[in-house]
Amino acid sequence: MASWDELPLRYRLTIRAYPWRRIAPTPWTTLRVPLREARVALVTSAGLYRPGVDRDFGTREGEDITMRLLPSDAALDALAIGQTSDAFDRSPLERDRNLALPLDRMRDLVADGTIGALAPRVVSFNGSMLAPGRFLRDTSPGVIDALRADQVDAALFVPV
Repeated sequence: MASWDELPLRYRLTIRAYPWRRIAPTPWTTLRVPLREARVALVTSAGLYRPGVDRDFGTREGEDITMRLLPSDAALDALAIGQTSDAFDRSPLERDRNLALPLDRMRDLVADGTIGALAPRVVSFNGSMLAPGRFLRDTSPGVIDALRADQVDAALFVPV
């Protein structure tokens, strides 16, 4: 990981001006069923989408606050990386999408009985956004509705 002084000036200025959210106390809900019976969803901020099926996340950093609902049986290699930030190295994700959407690992957990089931859909959005308030106001209700519709007991968020 880079030290603060190694970051280009534009990133340091962006980080200092970014409207970070502070939520205290952290909301928490106890799992209502044992994990071995729970339906678990994956949520990623890698901006993954299905080319030719879903709209991409554009090219301008921070602009797109929408989500994509992807089938959990999607072929990982068929998913495109729509994350618009240029502040990270995409090459590991290019080699293994499980780093941003660990579908193979979740399938292993279902197979060995650690979790009950994988939700039928995963949620993907572009984590590089400059308007987190708009995301919370305009997009997060749709995320919650989708997770409820899929009868999800727990969600694993994979930030990128």
